Amino acid sequence: MKADIQIAQEAVLEPIAKVAESLGMEEDDLELYGKYKAKISDGYWKKIEKRPEGKLILVTAINPTPAGEGKTTVSVGLGEAFGRLGKKAVLALREPSLGPCFGMKGGAAGGGYAQVVPMEDLNLHFTGDFHAITSANNLLAAMLDNHIQQGNELGIDTRQVVWKRCLDMNDRVLRNIVVGLGSKADGTVREDHFVITVASEIMAVLCLAEDMEDMKARLGRMVVAYTRKGEPVTAADLRAVGAMAALLKDALKPNLVQTLEHTPALVHGGPFANIAHGCNSVRATKAALKMGDYCITEAGFGADLGAEKFFDIKCRLAGLKPDAAVLVATIKALKYNGGAAKADLKEANPEALRRGIVNLEKHMENLQKYKVPVVVALNSFVTDSEEEVAYVRDFCRERGCEFALAKVWEKGGEGGIELAEKVMETLETKESFFEPLYKDTLTLKEKIETVAREIYGADAVSYVSAADSQLKRLEELGFGQLPVCMAKTQYSLSDNPELLGRPEHYTMQVREAYVSAGAGFVVVLTGAVMTMPGLPKEPAALRIDVDGDGVIKGLF
Repeated sequence: MKADIQIAQEAVLEPIAKVAESLGMEEDDLELYGKYKAKISDGYWKKIEKRPEGKLILVTAINPTPAGEGKTTVSVGLGEAFGRLGKKAVLALREPSLGPCFGMKGGAAGGGYAQVVPMEDLNLHFTGDFHAITSANNLLAAMLDNHIQQGNELGIDTRQVVWKRCLDMNDRVLRNIVVGLGSKADGTVREDHFVITVASEIMAVLCLAEDMEDMKARLGRMVVAYTRKGEPVTAADLRAVGAMAALLKDALKPNLVQTLEHTPALVHGGPFANIAHGCNSVRATKAALKMGDYCITEAGFGADLGAEKFFDIKCRLAGLKPDAAVLVATIKALKYNGGAAKADLKEANPEALRRGIVNLEKHMENLQKYKVPVVVALNSFVTDSEEEVAYVRDFCRERGCEFALAKVWEKGGEGGIELAEKVMETLETKESFFEPLYKDTLTLKEKIETVAREIYGADAVSYVSAADSQLKRLEELGFGQLPVCMAKTQYSLSDNPELLGRPEHYTMQVREAYVSAGAGFVVVLTGAVMTMPGLPKEPAALRIDVDGDGVIKGLF
């Protein structure tokens, strides 16, 4: 089998204008970024906003393992399979972050014959959205420090500056820094921090905003610091909203690209699900719902993170109602969860499969709590035996979940026909009665403990003293009605990445909480999760190069 990048580079792409024509779009509906990428104009949304909506399908997965689960690959292949069945499907996916592209994962545009293209553009600078978000974030940081330097009219307590700078790269040495060193003209000396761009509140704001007016209102509400009296200081107080909006004007527009089989894909926004809300933009999702009969979207990492935040944050705030959820798993990942070593995952190991399938079981139970029909998609590998597949199939059906094999990595849309037919059958025969997991009226601690107990399987939650004080203060400031965005390791249902399978009888620790008032949620940090990742010992960047003809190698 060829490498993903080789398959992508050998593909024959259609001009994006032709892909747009298949959706009934006209030339003025697009803002072209070369031949194969475009942004959707604001005028196009006005044309389609009164159209009826298609079906909303969420693709999520079990907890990620070194074996790989292929959530985005299955999302892409499912969209291609709908096309082969004569159905109009539009994908709504997130943009990849440069951090993982040069860090541990490599590319993030699907894989094999189920990819979004142009793959290199998508994984690198694309249309510049992340650069715009980074610039807007750091403009606000600069204006904040300049305000303090120029007399501090707002009375900001420099010990309570909470706005962090950002960079779309894994750079651990920037997690905790000191700024303002040098002469008096160089600013006030204070501790500062960086987060990765995909964890920036501006990323969340862009992804949750309905339009420019809504985005500006959200930008204005963002809390950047507190005064000496303990009152919040916002971006609006610093008069920074207009300049940030100018930087974000084009980034707010969804991007249109295509899959290897020319299925339309809106790829827009990219918050991480382990440290942010993990979903593509509301604008892209709502546009896809109007543009096709089926909108296929995905949420980051496992269902305990991405799906929970899709349901409890994105759907709650945007008024979306999902019609079905597809839960992706692999035999290899289930065996890894059952204690099999990575090197042995190709070997038959019924006992490890039996032990590890409890991870899948918990995710099925979690999705069913949202009253949404569930289809388990087993992402197929040639090393899977018929007995292993039969065991997983029976396990799912016994627990009220539909099941289908997906062979999209190898066969593209053809390999997704079984899954697409099962999803369509589920949509026709089972109704979604979706509702979020908790009510807005619960206290912040009650919301945290509901997620920890119901989704993560924890017996209890403990709070370090600082987090306890922060939660009380946030409620005093009027933020108690907001949903919670849990920052947690992606590798386990628990806050301990070493606890695989289905951890039970443990206490989850909350170490910090802060408000993202513009996004509209309270971020809760658990365990040792980091908002600025670091590079691994052998980063993917070591394999990436470009030859004399300008062809990129080794991206994935």
